[in-house]
Amino acid sequence: MQRAWQGTSRKLGAIPAALPVAAPVALPGAQSPRATPSLARRLLQERRTRLRLTLTDLAIVAAATLLVATVTAPAGATALEPVPLEQVLAAPALVVLAWLIALTAISSRDSAVLGAGATEYRRVVHATGLAFAALAALALAVDWPALRLQLLIALPAGMVALLIGRWQWRRWLLARRRDGEWASRTILVGDHDEVAYVLERLGRAPDLGYHVIAAAVAGHQGDPLELRGRSVPVLSAHAGIAEMAERMGADTVILAAKPDADPAYLTRLSRQLEGTCAELVLFSRLTDVAGPRISFRPVDGLPLIQVRIPTFDGGEHVLKRALDVVVSSCALLAVGVLAVPIAIAIRLDSPGPILFRQQRVGRDGRTFAMLKFRTMHVDAEQALAALLERNEGAGPLFKLHDDPRITRVGAFLRRHSLDELPQFWNALKGDMSVVGPRPPLPSEATSYDGVAMRRLYLKPGITGLWQISGRSDLSWDESVRLDLRYVENWSVMQDLMIMVRTARVVIHPSGAY
Repeated sequence: MQRAWQGTSRKLGAIPAALPVAAPVALPGAQSPRATPSLARRLLQERRTRLRLTLTDLAIVAAATLLVATVTAPAGATALEPVPLEQVLAAPALVVLAWLIALTAISSRDSAVLGAGATEYRRVVHATGLAFAALAALALAVDWPALRLQLLIALPAGMVALLIGRWQWRRWLLARRRDGEWASRTILVGDHDEVAYVLERLGRAPDLGYHVIAAAVAGHQGDPLELRGRSVPVLSAHAGIAEMAERMGADTVILAAKPDADPAYLTRLSRQLEGTCAELVLFSRLTDVAGPRISFRPVDGLPLIQVRIPTFDGGEHVLKRALDVVVSSCALLAVGVLAVPIAIAIRLDSPGPILFRQQRVGRDGRTFAMLKFRTMHVDAEQALAALLERNEGAGPLFKLHDDPRITRVGAFLRRHSLDELPQFWNALKGDMSVVGPRPPLPSEATSYDGVAMRRLYLKPGITGLWQISGRSDLSWDESVRLDLRYVENWSVMQDLMIMVRTARVVIHPSGAY
């Protein structure tokens, strides 16, 4: 065999020790885009934020489960027969593992929902419910008392602690965004009017995390636009958006309008931005109305934007009513305690009844008697005609900063919204909701146009977006817009958030007079 191989090698000639290897050649245009320094910096910030959230979630979940395991150790344990450590830690370890997997699987730490409020909190609640369902199925299959105790105590308590932890991190993140840190360096692209509109809206919501550094307007390069006291340069879009983003260190592009004659513009722009930007955001005025009802539905290369039509009855509204009953019942217990000193102060300050009843318009245009602690003198209605020419209110509303009809105690009650506490009785009866549109007067409702009339599709609320957004300092159009946005996009999680923010507004009042 060896001789045969040697003979063959002589025929073929000697095999060289090393064959020359051709140097690798990269095809032009085949290299995948690499992240620019600005994009890499933003992605690093997002990873650090997710790591902070992960460590916080782990600490909270572990603390909740271990505390329950320690307090509810088996009663049969004695000093002579201690409970094995693995038996004590088995149930908490399983709960921690399932909980963290659910929080990750449901994308509760996704960069798109960080600081988003209701969406982030909703995912935390859904993840907790998912973990509960999976562990409850296991608890039914096996006899494991320690696991059942974890489900009954640790998960509910831990969920509340998780929400508080997310709220604290959200406050930290929004504070950084308001200072221009941890925010997306953004370029606005589109027509001048649309760019100015988006810029004005972003100026009202610095918490969104878009730090606008420039605006690219097609065929235009003119005076800078103003945003929260600083100038935003207006550049011509002819230079190329991708090159402009890379040169200015932007990591987000908001497209306020696109050329209708070029259907491939979006695809081409998104490809040009690869490696430069993390986001291409499309602006549409529809989002101001539809909000969370918008979803993306791809169908075989055909991108469809689906808008869910709002409904005003059904299971969600039953849940809203149940929340009203629970919250108003608990609130009335506290109101019963506060009512005594408030009633004494009102009676000592000015003669007249303690409570004030006023006709307001509720759902479907039905009127009801709304209760308030009296804050004005008893002849306030008769004195109104002489004050109409001094009206400072928006639209059909009458508001006056130094209204002489308001008593001294009434001014304090209004400033801290204490005059509205009796309205929890209206909410318990079903005339009002805890959260909803502002309750209008009959004279105000009769002046509504077809759009503003939609405010009456839901029960009016004791609080709402209008109360946590400035109250009497709002313009009429802004007040209507906030109410319509709530009516068409409300959710139970949003109601809970509005309640929490209302408590902060009561302590630090703004626009209440």
